[in-house]
Amino acid sequence: MSFRPEHEMHTRRKGRNIGVGLVLGALIAIIFGLTYVKITSQGFQTPASATEAQG
Repeated sequence: MSFRPEHEMHTRRKGRNIGVGLVLGALIAIIFGLTYVKITSQGFQTPASATEAQG
């Protein structure tokens, strides 16, 4: 069984989808990194509004 060759449009679309995927992955990595650094820094404290609601 022989497969038909891909159309040029599918090849271009595939490249664009890979690019969008890489950009989204980089954005997620940046947000995750910033969150990790903020939480693990020595100056991190629970906001005052959260502690008042618990007490």
